[in-house]
Amino acid sequence: METRQIPREEILPGVVIHVELDPSDLDLARAKEAAIALAKKHANDPMLLSWYDRREETYSPNVECCGEDRPSWVVYAESRGGNLTVDVNHEDYVFIFYDTQTDPGDKMGHP
Repeated sequence: METRQIPREEILPGVVIHVELDPSDLDLARAKEAAIALAKKHANDPMLLSWYDRREETYSPNVECCGEDRPSWVVYAESRGGNLTVDVNHEDYVFIFYDTQTDPGDKMGHP
């Protein structure tokens, strides 16, 4: 999938939480801070696995793999147990988390 293609909700893993933030002073750092705070309200111990920034057309981790139907950063997070997604301002920013307390066995397979 081309990096610049905007993710759609149907390809995002786990529970998807939508949040609207004031776009006038929003950047990746502020969106990430808000996403982490929100994830902590919905998960016992959330670990950020990947993110996407539509405005800057960037994502992390910067891996290329996995096929044409979904962005690699989504596949990366999902393959490591991503089970909570925070969508900021209709996919302007997307953050995928793994709740480390949902599975007593380590699904992370740390790279």
